Amino acid sequence: MKKTLLVVLLLIVATGLLVGCGQQQEEKKEVNLGYVNWAEGIAMTHLAQAVIEDEFDYDVTTTMADVGPTFQGLSTGDIDAFMDAWLPVAHQSYIDKLGDDIVRLGTNFTGARIGLVVPEYVEANSITELNDYVDKFDGEIIGIDAGAGIMKTTRQAIEDYDLDFELLEGSGAAMTASLKTAVDKNEWIIVTGWKPHWKFARWDLKFLDDPDGVYGKTETIYTYSREGLEEDLPEVTSFLKNFEMNINQLGDLMGAIADSDEEPVEVARQWKEEHTDLINSWLN
Repeated sequence: MKKTLLVVLLLIVATGLLVGCGQQQEEKKEVNLGYVNWAEGIAMTHLAQAVIEDEFDYDVTTTMADVGPTFQGLSTGDIDAFMDAWLPVAHQSYIDKLGDDIVRLGTNFTGARIGLVVPEYVEANSITELNDYVDKFDGEIIGIDAGAGIMKTTRQAIEDYDLDFELLEGSGAAMTASLKTAVDKNEWIIVTGWKPHWKFARWDLKFLDDPDGVYGKTETIYTYSREGLEEDLPEVTSFLKNFEMNINQLGDLMGAIADSDEEPVEVARQWKEEHTDLINSWLN
């Protein structure tokens, strides 16, 4: 009788443990945030990661890829959210193609800008003047990853302005490295540039005038999600809808990440602790 009772008790305890583990596993949800290797995207995505991990106790994966595969991942549901969609110019082609399969959640930055950027000491002030100085620039425009919207727009600018320049493909990191080298040597350089970006705080730079409006006037940065995210993760979706930063906040975070040897998410987590009022406004 005692043995039977002991077996029953052990079964009850084991069943309770299994049920408890099952509930824990079910409650521990996962979020996959996609991002491109651009300064503002790195900053916003890892800040969102820190908030979701700390406030919602979810496992967050961040997936870095070029912008095309990132939008594609949203449309197939492999990526939950992307916080760096620039409209109405830079990424409009992706929205035209995949907009029916993804969901715009909200605006996270207004007043962004794309265009051709040069150091302040460069004499040229307009894209229309570039052919007069082609030798000073070695006939090159330093670009970023091939699929970026700004690269497509720059190819259009080269055609529309009939520029005798070659657009070089690379990455955001390679672009800023080239910019640093040129500025240190007081050499002329043109890069595909965008704002917000920490490079404007680091060096004296200017956008070249774009009289034909190829690059548009200002861009707005949006967060997009896969279909069904709001049904699956309503609290995370609400947070992402509320997420919005101004130029000072985003610039401060980008600079902190650029100047640190720590992982971006750890820098973002420290920044989060110093800006609790802002974070709480997103959570509420």
